[in-house]
Amino acid sequence: MSLIQHAETELKLAGLFDKDSDYGGMLGDSVMELIKVFSEQGHSGCSASMVSNLFDSLSRFKQITPLTLKDDEWNEFGEGMFQNKRRSSVFKDGKDGRAYFIDAYYKKTQTGSTLSGSLDLKGGTRVSKCYIKDVKSMPTICIDVIETEVSKDNWDMVIKDMEQLNKLKEHYDLEISPPRLTKG
Repeated sequence: MSLIQHAETELKLAGLFDKDSDYGGMLGDSVMELIKVFSEQGHSGCSASMVSNLFDSLSRFKQITPLTLKDDEWNEFGEGMFQNKRRSSVFKDGKDGRAYFIDAYYKKTQTGSTLSGSLDLKGGTRVSKCYIKDVKSMPTICIDVIETEVSKDNWDMVIKDMEQLNKLKEHYDLEISPPRLTKG
């Protein structure tokens, strides 16, 4: 069976050509268009894997070489606020500010749901920014949290394994913000 036949069979079995599927069947058509071009290129197993991996990264707006953090990599999107052109989840405050990665971690609850947002620590402090130590090592770390309901629509999340926070600290300098003051 050729790659084109294989892809078409799998897409049909998944119902991705059907008018009631995602994007009205256009998803299957779009994938088949890419498969045909890829197939016509005549790749060996090795080059096919290399091209597939590069395409996967680039089509998801991932960079394939480390960031440089040089001036030409930044867009100013607000007064004194900069976003990296090559990786949209990297920011800095001020032209000469330090780069931080907003996707440095995600929280996973005991039920398996995942969340982003600030990471609350003891005493009301929280991790507000994860400054990049090394552009060659920017993993996204899973932080397991135990979620408990404090009151209606108010949940508390406690880090289950502090060793995960240490893993985050291996790759990032953490900015810890003080507790927020509330009016009472």
